[in-house]
Amino acid sequence: MHLLFTDGGSRGNPGPAGAGFVICTREGQVVEKGNQFLWNMTNNEAEYQGLIIGLSKAVNMGITELNVYMDSQLIVKQIKGEYKIKKPELQTLASQVFALLGNIETYQFFDIRREKNTLADEQANIAMDRGK
Repeated sequence: MHLLFTDGGSRGNPGPAGAGFVICTREGQVVEKGNQFLWNMTNNEAEYQGLIIGLSKAVNMGITELNVYMDSQLIVKQIKGEYKIKKPELQTLASQVFALLGNIETYQFFDIRREKNTLADEQANIAMDRGK
């Protein structure tokens, strides 16, 4: 079992955006991290992008059991099917998430407080700082 922490944000909404992820072992050892500058998009789009790049890396690493932690309650509830995904741009991003999840045998999503997501938040901010 691995843990995936993801985050995304934009400075302005929409505005210059970034996404980041951190993959850890169950014991909390960081095994991979990364970030990406996303140019101009909304905060929710950036959150989805953080999830997509993190899941892509997990799939490429051959990870088959994953707990996903995000501080975006909206995205977590949309992926779990608790909220409808109304905006077409978010529907497109969610379909990419579901395609990636098809490669993971066992997964769970958890909504966590921002203070518990500092490593992924740091990666997202590194990416946004690149766009200055």
